Amino acid sequence: MKNFPEDIKKIYKEERLMFVLMLINIAAGLALLIFSIVKLNPSAAVIKTGYGDIGGYRDGTWTEMLAFPLLAIVLGILHDFIAIRIYRKRGAGMTKFFLITTTVLIVGAFIVLVRLLKEG
Repeated sequence: MKNFPEDIKKIYKEERLMFVLMLINIAAGLALLIFSIVKLNPSAAVIKTGYGDIGGYRDGTWTEMLAFPLLAIVLGILHDFIAIRIYRKRGAGMTKFFLITTTVLIVGAFIVLVRLLKEG
C-alpha cells in the first residue's frame, strides 16, 4: 500500500481501460451502497430477505438486509485495492477480468435487492 499513488499513476498512464474499469467499479459500488441505505426500511412489518427456488420468498428482519451495503463496500471499494495487487503480480489482463467480474457481481446484487424490495 505504500506505492499506491505510484501504482494509480502507472495504471492511468499505461492501462486506461483498466483505470476506467476501476472507476466503474467504484461508481457501481457507491450506487449500490447509497440505494441500499436509502431503501433500508427498519419500520416495515414484513421484509423479504431471500428467495429460494422451492420455498419462494423468505421473510426476515431488516438487519439481514445490511448484507447489501456491506457487499457494496467490499465489492466496490476494497476490490479496487485487490485489483492493484493483482496488477502488480499478474498483469493487466487478469486485473481487467477481475474488475469486470466484480462489476457484474455488483449489478447482480443490485438486481436481487430491487426484486426483494418489490416483493416486500
